[in-house]
Amino acid sequence: MTKAVALLSGGLDSTLAVKLIIDQGIEVHALNFTSAFCTCNSGGAKEGGCRSESKRVAEEFGISIKVVAKGFDYIDIVRNPKHGYGKGMNPCVDCRVYMFVQAKRYMEEIGASFIVTGEVLGQRPMSQRREVFRIIEKETGLEGLILRPLSAKQLDPTIPEKNGLVDRERLLDVLGRSRRAQMELAEELDINDYPCPSGGCLLTDKIFSKKVRDLLYSKADVTKKDLLLLKTGRHFRFNGTKIILGRNEADNSKLKTMVQPGDTLLEPVGFHGPVGVIGGNGGANGSADNGGGDAVVFAGRLIVRYALEKAGGRGRLKATNGAGSEEFEVESPATESEIEETRVC
Repeated sequence: MTKAVALLSGGLDSTLAVKLIIDQGIEVHALNFTSAFCTCNSGGAKEGGCRSESKRVAEEFGISIKVVAKGFDYIDIVRNPKHGYGKGMNPCVDCRVYMFVQAKRYMEEIGASFIVTGEVLGQRPMSQRREVFRIIEKETGLEGLILRPLSAKQLDPTIPEKNGLVDRERLLDVLGRSRRAQMELAEELDINDYPCPSGGCLLTDKIFSKKVRDLLYSKADVTKKDLLLLKTGRHFRFNGTKIILGRNEADNSKLKTMVQPGDTLLEPVGFHGPVGVIGGNGGANGSADNGGGDAVVFAGRLIVRYALEKAGGRGRLKATNGAGSEEFEVESPATESEIEETRVC
């Protein structure tokens, strides 16, 4: 039986693409990529986001699925993409190259004949253009081996179509950003549960991109916790030191569990307010009195400012790091101008 590797995000387009190929009697092996930057993993209705959705789709279709996490080699691509960025920090073309390289490796490993993707010609301005498709195929060595079932009739026939492995007449000619055709096909194929129809990447968000840019340009050795913290709290940069403040109780709880070696945890004493994390040596030895403690003092002033009336005029805080804990007082809340000067996002 003919085998194909399919990039399955769990969204509507990739689900339909997989279904069209399965219905031609081809054995599909799904490949799902996870990333710290996936919008579908950011508080969706179902825990696990698109990864869970891709697994659900694979189970429903009766196909195997392999989940691949984009590692720190991918972070290097985000930091310095060959083909540049979109409107944010999104290296869309380089990202597609990255995934297709992994897919090609898996294709060769299992003896598959081609790769399937839910891409639609003209749907995304940076990565889903005809000339970009050609660039990606050339750079990955996959010329003629990437089949896009939703837009196949808008594109040149692929090798599996030419060789008769796939019936081109049963493929589609979808073009552009509207998803009306996909939604109609989903109804026809009785595919009703697609909570993340268009998917997405936080790197396309201009506000979130500010935090990503600040992190990648300020820290060479990024950790997994650094990436997870991008989705949490308010971010500031004070004299080169990163400060993160919780926005709510959920953020506060998360920040307490995300403190890394060298960080300082800052908590209000006697009043309700944000928890703060000062990165690196911004609070050396937990002391607000030594030269390394300027960031601790400023973070304390931020906490008092954002606590507002909850602070009740109090400004006592506790700084905790590997050297122990110490309480101190701040004299005044941070000013609006100081907040604007130091705020990342």
